[in-house]
Amino acid sequence: MIPDVGPIPTHELFVGLGVAAAAVIFFLEARRRGQFDERLLHVVLGAVTGGALFMRLGTWLQHIDLRDNASLAEQWLYGNRSILGGLVGAWLGVHIAKRLTGYRLRTGDLFAPAVALGMAVGRMGCLLTEKPGTPTGGGWGITLDETQAAGTGSVAGVPLHPSFVYEIAFHLAAFAVLWFWLRRRPLPPGETFVWFVAAYGVFRFLVEFVRGNDVAWLGLTRPQLFLAVTVPLVLARIAWRWRTGAYSPTPERQLTEVNA
Repeated sequence: MIPDVGPIPTHELFVGLGVAAAAVIFFLEARRRGQFDERLLHVVLGAVTGGALFMRLGTWLQHIDLRDNASLAEQWLYGNRSILGGLVGAWLGVHIAKRLTGYRLRTGDLFAPAVALGMAVGRMGCLLTEKPGTPTGGGWGITLDETQAAGTGSVAGVPLHPSFVYEIAFHLAAFAVLWFWLRRRPLPPGETFVWFVAAYGVFRFLVEFVRGNDVAWLGLTRPQLFLAVTVPLVLARIAWRWRTGAYSPTPERQLTEVNA
C-alpha cells in the first residue's frame, strides 16, 4: 500500500490524473465530431461538479432511520467515496448544464471513452490505497503485511483478490473497444455511453462478490442492490431500442462511418 506520493495523497493524485486523461479524450473526440463550442465547457463542468458531489455524498444513506446516518458535513469530510454515485452525479450534472446552456447535441459518445480511460487511471489510486478484495487461492492474489492489512481492514498474510486490477483491466478493454471500434460505428447518437454503462454495471455486480464490501441484504452489498435495480432498466432500454430498429444502420449513419 502506498498512501502518499510525496506530499500528495495517492488516491487523490490518481483521481486527478484520471480526470485529466478523461478531459483530453473528451475534447479530442468533440473536435473529431465537430461538436466543440464554448457551451461544452459548461457541460464538462456540470459533469465534474455533479460527479464530485455524488461521489462523496452518494454513500450517505446507510440506514433507514435518518438519525443513524452521518451529518452531510461528516459524510463530506470522512465518508466513503462511491464510483457509482459519481457516475450518477455526473449524469445529472451533464443534463442540468445542458438544460441551462441550451446545448442540444448528445454527448454520450464523447463521455464514453473518456470515462472508461479516466476510471482506469483513477482506480490505480484505489489499488494502491484500499482493501484489495476477499481471500483467493489463486497465485495472483495480493498479500499484505500486518501494517498494510490494519490500514485497509484486510486480512494479513493471506492472498487477496486484486479486485481493482480486474476493474482496471475492464476499463482499459472498454476504452479500447470504444476508441478503436465503436466510436466509428453507425450507432444512434449517445448510445455508446449507454452500452458502456450497461457493461460496467454487469461487471461491477459480479466483481462485488470478491471486493469484500459489507453485505447489506440477502447476501448482496449496497452497490449490488443499487445495480440490481438500475442495470435491468438500462438493459431493457437497449432491448427496446433494438426492437424498434434504432440500431439498424441508416444511409446517413453509414455515410458517417465511411467518412469517420
